[in-house]
Amino acid sequence: MLFNSSEFAFLVVITFVLYYVRKLQFLQVGLLLVSSLIFYAWAKPLLVVLLLLSILINGICTFGVSKYQEHTKQKFIAWGGIIVNLGLLAFFKYNKLLILTLHGDIQNLSEIEKIIYYLPLPVGISFFTFQGISLLIDVYREKTMDQNWISKHPLKFLLDTGFFISFFPQLVAGPIVKAKDFYPQIRAKHFKDINWILVIQTLIVGYFLKMVVADNLKEHTQFMSFPAFWGMSGSHLALMLFGYSMQIFADFAGYSLIAIGLAALFGYTLMDNFMFPYISTSFQEFWTRWHISLSSWLKEYLYISLGGNRKGNVRTYFNLMVTMVLGGLWHGAAWSYAVWGAFHGLLLVVERFLSHKIVLKPSPIFKVTKGIVVFTCVSLAWLLFRLPEFNHAVDYLRLMTAPSSFVFNPNAFYIVMYSLPVIVYHLLYLGRNQAFMQIIQSLKPYLLGIMLFMILTNSGVPGSFIYFRF
Repeated sequence: MLFNSSEFAFLVVITFVLYYVRKLQFLQVGLLLVSSLIFYAWAKPLLVVLLLLSILINGICTFGVSKYQEHTKQKFIAWGGIIVNLGLLAFFKYNKLLILTLHGDIQNLSEIEKIIYYLPLPVGISFFTFQGISLLIDVYREKTMDQNWISKHPLKFLLDTGFFISFFPQLVAGPIVKAKDFYPQIRAKHFKDINWILVIQTLIVGYFLKMVVADNLKEHTQFMSFPAFWGMSGSHLALMLFGYSMQIFADFAGYSLIAIGLAALFGYTLMDNFMFPYISTSFQEFWTRWHISLSSWLKEYLYISLGGNRKGNVRTYFNLMVTMVLGGLWHGAAWSYAVWGAFHGLLLVVERFLSHKIVLKPSPIFKVTKGIVVFTCVSLAWLLFRLPEFNHAVDYLRLMTAPSSFVFNPNAFYIVMYSLPVIVYHLLYLGRNQAFMQIIQSLKPYLLGIMLFMILTNSGVPGSFIYFRF
């Protein structure tokens, strides 16, 4: 169910009206759980079984961790739950990758392997799996709630767990929610407490980024697909890659803002997932601004668990590479995503190594140069998202950098036009402390009105969010 569909609007309105009926207040969590299951089951009802299975597994394992006082038993149950979570993720998401890696061709598969190969990918499985793991780890580390409360109220805890894992605003594409941040928010909500300014602003900006910017750019970057890019000039291929960089930001940041606004509508706070990542002047800074919920999850539950930077430089570099390669594979079931993660890991390692060896005097020109280098490297890496077939990405890069004469393409105008809002969005943040921002702030209601008008009149062809497939 798309966020920009009439079915979704109907679901939200009905849920919202019932949610704030005073006499039904005790049913708020259950109502959101039911709405979330309807949302998830809308396109492929059978897949909701997997979501319910995830809820049941994580609820039971977490209850077991809270029930037993012996550290050995707690650790055994927690690790058991984590392994089952990762096993389900691997089976449904990486079955094609593993089968093709072993056989090389689907023609050589047995009947059972063909059945497994053609299993549909459950949308959002990467996201709700990570949330289930965070619940197990947080309770095991005693960071979420009183373990005695869990063991004394198992049914209430299971209901809350179902709600936590399936909460529909962020169910299929994040932000990834950590148990320790979400469970304390589960309580009665009141209509008078809604932050309407936050809701309206985030929803308008989110839908504008998705429907006006990303959906329109999608129409003009579609020629990046294989073999459509053959025969195009290098300059136009470079411009399309730039446009795709703008598109993937607008698409995912737009989704995250919509999720934050919808969650706030029901009284829940989700973390910011994007903080103007394209102004970053280092690769480390980029990963504190891009997909913050994922990068913070990987840092807390994987990188630090591996030892972080506490065991010397060589081990730190190893931990960075492992974290980023696994983070790349989390995004998609293709070796190109692992290469994407390895590329970012290598950039982080080299950057960290050089920062210990070379100290340069900071200057505005140096800062701008670093920002251009970071954006260029990040955009080049997005090519592996657009063209997961590694040889296709190599061909695109080779054609893009090959000497060629400039050929005007009308498509270029639209890429620049629909990229401008993302550029302005970042520039306004850079100038947030300047005097002219007071004028911009005073114009905010009018700017939001213009964005709303453009959503209604200039939206692109509706399409699913890019991160839905992850």
